[in-house]
Order: sequence, then structure tokens, then C-alpha cells
Amino acid sequence: MNYQLPKAILFDLDDTILASTTLAGQIWCTVSKKFADRLEKYDSKQLFTAIEIERALYWSNPERHRKGRLNPSESAKEVALWALTRLGVEDIVIASEMGEAYQAGRDEQIHPFPGAIDLLSRLLEIGVKLALITNGNGPLQWGKITKFGLESYFDCIVIEDQFGFGKPDERVYRHALGHLGSSPQDTWMIGDNLEWEVVVPKKLGIKGIWVDNGGDGLPENMNVKPDKIIGGLSELLKDFNNCS
Repeated sequence: MNYQLPKAILFDLDDTILASTTLAGQIWCTVSKKFADRLEKYDSKQLFTAIEIERALYWSNPERHRKGRLNPSESAKEVALWALTRLGVEDIVIASEMGEAYQAGRDEQIHPFPGAIDLLSRLLEIGVKLALITNGNGPLQWGKITKFGLESYFDCIVIEDQFGFGKPDERVYRHALGHLGSSPQDTWMIGDNLEWEVVVPKKLGIKGIWVDNGGDGLPENMNVKPDKIIGGLSELLKDFNNCS
């Protein structure tokens, strides 16, 4: 893929610009260590293992994923309750406290990836129009956006909870394109979710750039290939710094 400047770029927020879900395992590990002493038969490693199993199961269901991302506080409590139940512990109070501890830890530790803010600044400088398309709860997503001063970089911000639809609904991408006045052929979509940021955008004619945070590579059964794979936005920053 060459680096002829696109007219517009659509960005994902969580785990693209901001380290968010990528912190989940680390935070749940900390929560497990904090609460394991309240369980009679299990240590922190066993608790954490149960959480990881139930967390993967919880988020694997598309409808549950949609509801969970719109109410992350309740979803964290539910994951904790599932994990405790797996261990034979029926304690809603502990599960609720674990969920609250997880959410507090995530709110505290979320941060921009290296190079992310510099990339947005560079794109504005060279005249690329930008849109932010993020799923999730409106007030919570706006809290992240304002905390890191991201609103000033984007001509268009689309949040699932407020727009009424989220990725991968095609209406979300079409709305952003219309707002930016850009054709699909002149637009990139950058994000970490293959379905939301590559497969569906490419159906619309948008170039899909996949952020492979874990360095795992594409799944073997992936039929639609990204136009480019990057390990993080800092890689793009180097390229765009060479643009004039």
C-alpha cells in the first residue's frame, strides 16, 4: 500500500488511539490478587483463570457484547459473578466489588498509545480530514475523549450510544463519509477490530488498516485482507512525517 495521502481517515478509539481493552488482563490480575483472600478454597491464580475463561465467553456473544459495552460497569460485575460461580462461590457482593475495582483500575490506567496524539496532530497539519467512530456508552466515551483533548482533532465524532447505531452497521461509516465530504475510495479506516475496521469498511470501498496490538497476525480463516497491518499508530507517524 502506498502512502498517497487520503482525503479522510476514520479512526477507532479504544485499542487504537487509547490503550483500553488491551489493559483488561493486567487489571483483572490485580483484582484477583486483591480479592482472593476473601475466598476460602481458591488462590489468586485460580480466580484469575476463572475470570479469563468467563471474560472470553461473555464477550464472544455479539448481542451480549453490544449490551456490555453500553454498560461496562455492569458487564464487569457480571464477568466477576460468572467467574465466582465457576468456582462454586455464590457471592453477589464480592462480584459487585470486583467489578467496581476493575472499572476503577481501567479508568485510572487508560492512556493514549505512543505516537497517537502526534499522529493526529500531523494529519491535521497536512490537511487530512478526520472522524472518530467509537462504539460504547456516550458519557463514558466522551469522558475519555475530553480527558485527553481528542475532540479538537476530529471534524466528526460518532458514538454508538448517541448515534443509535454502532460498528459494523454500514450507516455509521456512511454518516462519517457524508460529514467529511469524502468518497470511500479517498478514505481509510484504522482500528483493531478486523470485522469493524477492515471487513465492513472494505465492502464500502474504504481502505482498511488493521492495528494488530498483540502481534498475533491474521486468523487463518480470514478471507478479507487488510490493506495494511500495523503494530500501532507510531508506525504511521513515521510515514506521515515524510509527507509534505
